[in-house]
Amino acid sequence: MGQDKKKARAGIEWPTLLLICACYAFWGAALWWLPLTLGIVIGGLAIALHSSLQHEVIHGHPFQAQWLSEILVWPPLMLTVPFVRFKATHLAHHNDEVITDPYDDPESNYLDPAVWNKLPRFVRSVLWLNNTVAGRLTLGPLIGTVAFVLCEWRCRDLKALRDWLLHVPAVALVLGAVWMSPMPIWAYLAAMYFGMSLLKLRTFLEHQAHDRASGRSVIVENAGLLGLLFLNNNLHVVHHMHPRVAWYRLPTLYRSRKDHYQKRNGGYFFRSYGEVIRRYLWTPKDPVAHPLWRR
Repeated sequence: MGQDKKKARAGIEWPTLLLICACYAFWGAALWWLPLTLGIVIGGLAIALHSSLQHEVIHGHPFQAQWLSEILVWPPLMLTVPFVRFKATHLAHHNDEVITDPYDDPESNYLDPAVWNKLPRFVRSVLWLNNTVAGRLTLGPLIGTVAFVLCEWRCRDLKALRDWLLHVPAVALVLGAVWMSPMPIWAYLAAMYFGMSLLKLRTFLEHQAHDRASGRSVIVENAGLLGLLFLNNNLHVVHHMHPRVAWYRLPTLYRSRKDHYQKRNGGYFFRSYGEVIRRYLWTPKDPVAHPLWRR
């Protein structure tokens, strides 16, 4: 409640607003001015940051008027996910009691064991590899996109269909800008895939199966520059406990009660993403079939 009052007094959250402007500036530089290889790298970083900023907007930043904030991040730089669908599924995910639920959590990476057991051996091998860092960074963007689109198709929801139809002209706008720029379409798609891959590192172990809802969200304490790219969502249990707190306040909030957050999430803790990569580069972090599923 205190954080909400502080936000109301603040009016405009300038760090977020300025970062949105910087994100579009880097994206534009990648398309129009940078050498191709560097443009792909910087473009991928800008696309990943834009997705993080969309997440920040979903949680009510930087303006008090939600519609105004959403206009700022409406262009789908990543192409594959309509912002309104991202918003709907992510807010559903923030029901902490269903986190990791194969059916009710739209962002769960787990499958119902009964579904897992019926999958062809090749599909299970691919999904097993996807539960390693190496697999998640290389195959994860493709697997995640296919799974998301199939899930959206199966829901047969007229509102979702409307959102996807409105997404088409938005994609056309972004691709039109790319078409007019010196960057080839294939290079933009490479940048997009790189950006998605970076985000897959963040979501790789964001949540784990646990009996307690409070024990399902991770802390990656020292994220370095990735912390900026992910807008401090490496401190994920802090975000889930305080979803309305702005990204730039999360580290101070974490440091002020570090022992409390680590106790609350049951010690689901890593010192850095380097530790995550070393531990799980070729080793699955957990089974694809939900290990605690009892339905």
